[in-house]
Amino acid sequence: MNSNKNSSRRRQEGKNSKPQSRKNSKKDFKKIKQTPKADESAGIRLNKYIANSGICSRREADTYIEHGSVEVNGKLVTAMGYKVQPTDVVKFDGTTISPEQKRYILLNKPKNYITTMDDDRGRKTVMDLVANASKERIYPVGRLDRNTTGLLLFTNDGDLAKKLTHPKHNVRKLYHATLDRKLDLKDLEKLRGEVIIESRKVFIDAVSFIDGQPKTEIGIEIHSGRNRIVRKIFEHVGYKVIKLDRVIFAELTKKNLPRGRWRELTQLEINNLQMMK
Repeated sequence: MNSNKNSSRRRQEGKNSKPQSRKNSKKDFKKIKQTPKADESAGIRLNKYIANSGICSRREADTYIEHGSVEVNGKLVTAMGYKVQPTDVVKFDGTTISPEQKRYILLNKPKNYITTMDDDRGRKTVMDLVANASKERIYPVGRLDRNTTGLLLFTNDGDLAKKLTHPKHNVRKLYHATLDRKLDLKDLEKLRGEVIIESRKVFIDAVSFIDGQPKTEIGIEIHSGRNRIVRKIFEHVGYKVIKLDRVIFAELTKKNLPRGRWRELTQLEINNLQMMK
């Protein structure tokens, strides 16, 4: 008898109870979406950790992670969102890495130095000139050929280096070229705008004679980063560059920086580079 009463009570309670309203469900879903993400102190994303180590940009780090170049605490990690903890040991291609303080060094490169980290033929490299500039390992941003002088930036900031060398950012480069003979006005006009070098278009932002200098002295502004491109541009119209000096790079100048010397960028210069679109 009591069993029948209890069953009736449960059925009645079931009729009186109402399902959770759709409105309340939406509120709960909204709360879930707004749950704060883990604090950065809980770890740093693996791709950022690698970029902070000066290896490459974060985007490039994702590719290396995906292809199995990274180990954490002796285990292969291919998860993009993996967070590195302060006590973790991270290895990139078998070498232990760690985040470093960002360094930005500007060199006024002299002639007869090659832009490479080392040289198996024993030639002088630009790294010899900045050997004492930073305890962190820094890398040249882009290249200047052996006989070209002028501004060369070094950093361990992989993201910035990627930005400054990517064509879409149109980084300004201004060169002072000395030619083997006077540049004819008609040839100067040929170099205004777009030219075809080795079957590829190159846009020349500006080119002109240098005021107060012989007609062999030419200023040329480009944003292309192709190898030896300025020399090839003048060869295209029949001239040989006998001296080439980069006087502006990404709005950085050689002011108060003698040939062969380096200096650290100011915080304002760093901020300006990082804000480049």
